[in-house]
Amino acid sequence: MEIAELIDVLDREGHLLADAAAKAGTDARVPTCPGWQVRELLSHIGRVHRWATRYVSEGLTERVQLSEEPEQDGAELVAWYREGHRALVKALTDADPALEAFAFLPAPSPLAFWARRQAHETAIHRVDAESALGADHSPFDPAFAADGIDELLVRFHGMERSRVRLDTPRTLRLRATDTDDVWTVRLSEEPPHTTRGAEGDADCELTGPVGELYLVVWNRLPYSALSGKGDLSLAQVWREHSRV
Repeated sequence: MEIAELIDVLDREGHLLADAAAKAGTDARVPTCPGWQVRELLSHIGRVHRWATRYVSEGLTERVQLSEEPEQDGAELVAWYREGHRALVKALTDADPALEAFAFLPAPSPLAFWARRQAHETAIHRVDAESALGADHSPFDPAFAADGIDELLVRFHGMERSRVRLDTPRTLRLRATDTDDVWTVRLSEEPPHTTRGAEGDADCELTGPVGELYLVVWNRLPYSALSGKGDLSLAQVWREHSRV
């Protein structure tokens, strides 16, 4: 996706998150993040937004720490979150395309990295905020959902730090039913290796709408939300070891 498209998604998803958090209240439990209430969710994503803004607006080339947790609560905490979200959207929108800044995943440019990473960070946590309402999640644009699956499978789990490992090589396939997207994930003692397409046999295949696949691989829906065939223990391995 283009940087401008990702910034638009970040803007929209951030507003949806804030609206859901305000309706749920900061005392509400977040079922998709066991142990968290909405206040912990807002503190986390608000601090991440401010952290990302610093890299983009200050051109920081070394990793820095998150800020301290906010003292606000209730409506004031929601307002604090909205302020940080607005600042991040503005920083990304106004940034020089040639920005030099720290990035922790491979990307065409630091600006592309931060736009993509923050769009998906916010979208996934928007689902968390909606879960606190006990409501169905708002739908995703299919291209954005597919991009988020790519980011997780290829970028995060292509790194040495991925904990998704198996002693015996096996293959997990994800197939979207509403788009042409297919991912083949080869699991072994090494970091998972993901390719696009359905080349070769798979030990387990999960199928469903691409938006549901997106939430399953990010552990916001159980894999039982999808259709599955083959050795579903591979899906359980993913669920237990893939959190980033």
